[in-house]
Amino acid sequence: MITTSRSEAIRTDLSKFRTGDYSAGPGWKVLSWYFVNYWVFYSSLPWPYGLKTALLRMFGAKVGKGLVIKTNVRIKNPWRLTIGDHVWIGEDVWIDNLENVSIGNHVCISQGALLLTGNHDYTASDFPYRLGPIRLDDGSWVGAKSVVCPGVRLGSHAILTVSSVATRDIAPWEIHAGNPAAFVRDRVMKK
Repeated sequence: MITTSRSEAIRTDLSKFRTGDYSAGPGWKVLSWYFVNYWVFYSSLPWPYGLKTALLRMFGAKVGKGLVIKTNVRIKNPWRLTIGDHVWIGEDVWIDNLENVSIGNHVCISQGALLLTGNHDYTASDFPYRLGPIRLDDGSWVGAKSVVCPGVRLGSHAILTVSSVATRDIAPWEIHAGNPAAFVRDRVMKK
């Protein structure tokens, strides 16, 4: 049984929610992207990687060479996305980029991962946005079904293991696991 000793005067009131100064972008662009995202990126059809790369660039993403982007991927705002060279994005990845997402070179984002740049301020009754950019540095790896929260940076060659939640930065060459993710060990690579 849940009881409360706090005042009932202040409560969450979602009818007061406003986006504040946040804007997804021009209406025509957002609407056009909605259809492209749904029919090409979030599709189960294996559209060519080159087509997906061209469409991302057409909508303002900065994309390097060698992008591998699998099926059923959702990208909120490609104009807030930077992707380096030879990046792998697995099936069912969701890049919920209300803020900028920067993905370095040779980064792997495994199946079902979520890059979440937005959240809500639960301390305010109108539940406003709390946004933060995400940065995945060169050689980092986001494990399958993992979540990277707003404002988090994975350092060079850092790993967030399967089904983990990164609520704070992960230092270069470290492996983190769990919810919230905690240090497990250093990453060591063979030649």
